[in-house]
Amino acid sequence: MPHDHDNELDPMEARLRALETVLTRKGLIDPAAIDAIIDTYEHRVGPRNGARVVARAWADPDFADRLRRDATAAIAAMGFSGRQGEHMRAVFNTPQTHNLVVCTLCSCYPWPVLGLPPGWYKAPAYRSRAVMAPREVLAEFGLTLPDSMTIRVWDSTAELRYLVVPMRPAGTEGWDEAALTDLVTRDAMIGTARALEPA
Repeated sequence: MPHDHDNELDPMEARLRALETVLTRKGLIDPAAIDAIIDTYEHRVGPRNGARVVARAWADPDFADRLRRDATAAIAAMGFSGRQGEHMRAVFNTPQTHNLVVCTLCSCYPWPVLGLPPGWYKAPAYRSRAVMAPREVLAEFGLTLPDSMTIRVWDSTAELRYLVVPMRPAGTEGWDEAALTDLVTRDAMIGTARALEPA
């Protein structure tokens, strides 16, 4: 029998909050430590790192070549490595091919360059539909691609994680890496969006 609850949280968030409360009361976790870990992955080890990798690839053809050949080493050379980023592959979008990353088994994700995965990345609907109907999924994200463009779906695993290098937007010739970094979003590095256009 359904019950009315005055709760602004969805059921998953409510369960998570309840679990955190119980573990805190038992002295098994420190909420401040959890908050610090989340802050680290959202702001210091997050998508900004991946954006810097992409911007360097756009600005430096030699680095782009190294990234294609050995993404793990190229990314580590920029200081971005660690748990969930031990084995990386960079896939480059072109006018003919658009790359999309999914983890069909769970939510394998390159934390050192993208931070924490968004909720939708872990959702069963995305994990199954991205493989079966990638064009429709991208359209739901607001990215409509021409029928002539091939969509390549990469299935991330515990052994190999992917970073999409979106196409460099037109009108950014002569821009430095810092300015280019501002055009790179997390979703563009997953493949559910393009890089931002210059203002």
